[in-house]
Amino acid sequence: MLHFPVAGLDLPLWLPPLVTFAIGLVCVAAGVSGAFLLLPFQVSVLGFTAPAVTPTNLLYNVFGIPGGIARYCREGRLDWTLAAVLATGLVPGAFLGLLLRVFLLADLARFKLFMAAVLLLLASRLLDAMRARPASPAAGQAYDRMPQGARVVTVRRSWRRVEARLGPVAYAYAPLPLLALTMAVGTIGGAYGIGGGAIMAPILMAVFRLPVHATAGANLTGTFVASLAGALLYAFVGPLLAGPNAAVRPDWLLGLLFGIGGAAGMYAGAALQRRIPQRLIKRVLLVLLLLLSAKYVIEAAARLS
Repeated sequence: MLHFPVAGLDLPLWLPPLVTFAIGLVCVAAGVSGAFLLLPFQVSVLGFTAPAVTPTNLLYNVFGIPGGIARYCREGRLDWTLAAVLATGLVPGAFLGLLLRVFLLADLARFKLFMAAVLLLLASRLLDAMRARPASPAAGQAYDRMPQGARVVTVRRSWRRVEARLGPVAYAYAPLPLLALTMAVGTIGGAYGIGGGAIMAPILMAVFRLPVHATAGANLTGTFVASLAGALLYAFVGPLLAGPNAAVRPDWLLGLLFGIGGAAGMYAGAALQRRIPQRLIKRVLLVLLLLLSAKYVIEAAARLS
């Protein structure tokens, strides 16, 4: 058993990486790290409810995501332009999320309501993505299962429009509207402890009509940068805002163990993504989001009543 002083927990060494291996394996196929599932595990299963749980959850992304990024990069499926746009918006949002968490969401009941709201938001965005029609019939057909050996190629890049291809299928987006949206998403992600990638994934699919196989690597990269910034902000700026005795610093050891399991799971999941139908990925995530959101609505209502 290992003692984690910040979290106030005694856990077997194998438990944190085993849990995050399973989370990373399932979630990375949709271009998300799975941190939105790890936070409920920490709060409800482990009983880690202090504000420090948020940056500890971000450390899962910091230590775990590079494995998934490495796999996408190795296979030529990382859209670096899209990743830069996402990171540029998510990082300022991480600071705003810190302020939200420290000053408005320190109470556990409020935080559980916030968790439920975020999970419901994710579920609604994902449902929109499942209902949305692809940009063209050819794109939808090609991206339910990605063509073998397909690589991201940027065709045109400007502040008004970016055009790219993954294999035989083209996609495009406007960077400036996307940048503004990611800042708002980063605020939510910084308060919840997910970096924002789990919220951006369904938005990229439903609002911007981008195929999941083309955006997964970029979304992971943006999430990694935002999570690193958020964890550092909680570690060094958080105590200045909440006071030196407030439990806002991350539990580095617990976050590292979470990250080790997540890295292995995300690396394996990125390799499996090309073999998993896009519709199946979305349906599994939708069920998980709905179940968790219902749980926290009930728990928060019981604490507030």
